[in-house]
Amino acid sequence: MAKKPKKEETPKVHKDLEGFKMNINSFGEISSTFSIDKLNEFLNQNVEDKKLKDRDDLDEIKEGKKKKK
Repeated sequence: MAKKPKKEETPKVHKDLEGFKMNINSFGEISSTFSIDKLNEFLNQNVEDKKLKDRDDLDEIKEGKKKKK
């Protein structure tokens, strides 16, 4: 019995990351369809920083970042 080739399924992603793909070539270099700055901005907005979660001034830090934009 011959095996059927697997269809390449696109994973479910956040709507802001539609079209995001990462590849690693034979030299170990990582290439992406999004810039690192765009990925970092998304992560800053959507992922809680475990190092900062117990700080008392966390709300002030978040507000400061939003005002700078």
